[in-house]
Amino acid sequence: MSTSLAALLIVFSLIAAAFFAGAETALTAASRARLHALETGGDKRATLANKLIAKRPRLISAMLLGGQLVTVAASALATSVLVAAVGDQGVVYATVIMTALIVVFGEVLPKTIAIAYPDRTSLLIAPTVAFFVTVFGPVVSAVEALTRGMLRLCGVNLTTAAPSVSGHEELLGAVDILHREGGVARDERDMVGGVLELSEIPVSDVMVHRSKMRTLDADLPPDELVREALASPYTRMPLWRGDPDNIIGMLHVKDLFRAFAAAGGDASRVNAADIALEPWFVPESTTLRDQLQAFLRRKTHSALVVDEYGVVLGLLTLEDIIEEIVGDIKDEHDVVAQGVRQQRDGSVIVDGSVTIRDLNRAMDWNLPDEEAATIAGLVIHEARAIPEPKQTFSFHGFRFEVLRKQHNRIAALRIAPLAPRQASPAKATSANGPGGGP
Repeated sequence: MSTSLAALLIVFSLIAAAFFAGAETALTAASRARLHALETGGDKRATLANKLIAKRPRLISAMLLGGQLVTVAASALATSVLVAAVGDQGVVYATVIMTALIVVFGEVLPKTIAIAYPDRTSLLIAPTVAFFVTVFGPVVSAVEALTRGMLRLCGVNLTTAAPSVSGHEELLGAVDILHREGGVARDERDMVGGVLELSEIPVSDVMVHRSKMRTLDADLPPDELVREALASPYTRMPLWRGDPDNIIGMLHVKDLFRAFAAAGGDASRVNAADIALEPWFVPESTTLRDQLQAFLRRKTHSALVVDEYGVVLGLLTLEDIIEEIVGDIKDEHDVVAQGVRQQRDGSVIVDGSVTIRDLNRAMDWNLPDEEAATIAGLVIHEARAIPEPKQTFSFHGFRFEVLRKQHNRIAALRIAPLAPRQASPAKATSANGPGGGP
């Protein structure tokens, strides 16, 4: 074989190796969402690319097989030419030269281009890749069968392997990465995360606790009851009789005022119990996603949350669920009391009743909310006790100082991020020395 023909074949082999390496990288890194959108729009190349990606193990095996064939062929040709030209030392020259050429032009260069433009490259090469996947099909099938058999002998069964992450987790991770890269705004990331997390959050984490519920006593004089309803910032309030736990209905202020107007302004003729709607009780373990669907089915906006013994724990409204998605919704009647106040020194003073999710959303933090719903609950969980004022705790990369305590409840805390070298597993100290927590 002439030297010029051998050189031409080596160049062709390097181009083929670059194609196989770039094709594997591009189709592996391509955005499935983008390709799906193009396929929906009628792009035939996107349809072909999606079919190839759907059978990723076969695609990778075919590209690896093609790449190995051409690189081995190129190395063999280069070795034969150089051995004929300079003797046995040609093996060394061929090894050095071909390694450099294959690494630079057959691997790094095409993969760099493919990873920079994965979608565009995938659409461009999809027809050619599909051809080689078909041609190499029988060999690839044999290799796959052999590989699976060997893995099965080692106790690994690929047919029963489950994905390591769920679709929700994968989507949340993708949105978070896009936010860090600047492609998704923070509020958009929070809304997407809020929608996906509805199926994981129980209503008890979002409800208005019974200690903060605005209720009405059905036995109040009608004129006094009307005044209390008018003074309330809420339009729907539980109505009780005899005992605050004995909820007999949900009173809508509009219904009350309609009855008041129908009575000619005579409050003594208004019976709130008669116009109240039947109370709706839901278990505390109900997820926000299920409750949202239930609200839509029943065409109502509020429900009372009860525990397993039927004791009322709090009140949940449709607005509470929507706020988990879009953040706090304030109107002209809302009392502005978010409970999160930033300080000049970089710390944050937080009411103990503030939920961890609201604090994370307000400060762009990542405190865990698996074990507790409120920030006070998180401190109690980590301390394994109800701490006293001036006690401090360090965990999850933050320093927590208890500022106020009311009875057995943490009323306010000061939270400050720790320096990287200070962040360590949870530990507690006291204003008087170590031992502030168990």
